[in-house]
Amino acid sequence: MIIRPPNAISGSDIPGSEITSEALYLERRKFMQRSAGWALAAGATSFGLLPGMANAELPVRGDIGKTVTGPFGTSEKPTSYKSATHYNNFYEFGVDKAEPATYEDDFETRPWVVAVGGECDKPGVLSLDELMNPHTLEDRVYRLRCVETWSMVIPWVGVPLGDVLKRFQPNSKAKYVAFRTLLDPERMPNQRVSRVLDWPYREGLRIDEAMNPLAILAVGMYGKVLLPQNGAPIRLVVPWKYGFKSIKSIVSIDFVEKMPETSWNMMASDEYGFYANVNPTVEHPRWSQKRERRIGEWFKRETLMFNGYGDQVAGLYKGMNLQKNF
Repeated sequence: MIIRPPNAISGSDIPGSEITSEALYLERRKFMQRSAGWALAAGATSFGLLPGMANAELPVRGDIGKTVTGPFGTSEKPTSYKSATHYNNFYEFGVDKAEPATYEDDFETRPWVVAVGGECDKPGVLSLDELMNPHTLEDRVYRLRCVETWSMVIPWVGVPLGDVLKRFQPNSKAKYVAFRTLLDPERMPNQRVSRVLDWPYREGLRIDEAMNPLAILAVGMYGKVLLPQNGAPIRLVVPWKYGFKSIKSIVSIDFVEKMPETSWNMMASDEYGFYANVNPTVEHPRWSQKRERRIGEWFKRETLMFNGYGDQVAGLYKGMNLQKNF
């Protein structure tokens, strides 16, 4: 693991590319009218917008623009861009790994709003650009480990999750952070036909996990804007946990007092724990977690505790039984 100064910039790293405007206001209304999850966002409009937001927009496709090199990363060789964008779990678009990429040109990611509420003093409903603009986009190369035992190395572009959450001023009752994916069977057709999960997709973190500097909200990868199959336009990345914790296409973030329900844990609690930390000593009921297959490599490799990020996150779980709290 390489730890760099927060503002260090290296030319050899993978590049990344206050008043709400009338256009953004109209985009927000259009989104809430069209989305099947409009009621959640519409209810959140009473929270009011945070002041001081800029109006610059992230690109919808292509290079993401100016970034800086983030403080965390790995020197491991990144997985090929083709593999990372065509071997995906995103059940809203289908259960086959290649299926999500077939919706690349059809899934609209603008307009997009994220409702933030719950136990906080400054809730709000923000466009994607309002949510991201106060922050500097960072390049962070992270290992990604799937619970299915395959893995990748991904150069993400995003911002620290904790920095975003602090803007909403969570109160003393905020013990967890709950996330939801877009619910829209027209745009995400497998929500209409599949009963694999109870839609919409839900995930959650303990608030100290969410505030850990490794956790990011990503809007790009490989210096380009996220594609739909990778969670466009905004997703969570928590590299010390199994990949299903890194929820995609986020439309709501809530501060809550009690541990939130999460999709895979609801579906099979004996196989998918709430914490889902990468732990080679805890077997999945149907397979071993000791080894993994890095996409693009022939031989399997040993899986690292916390996916190799123990120095940064082990303290979060001091005193916990990691065999039971999986």
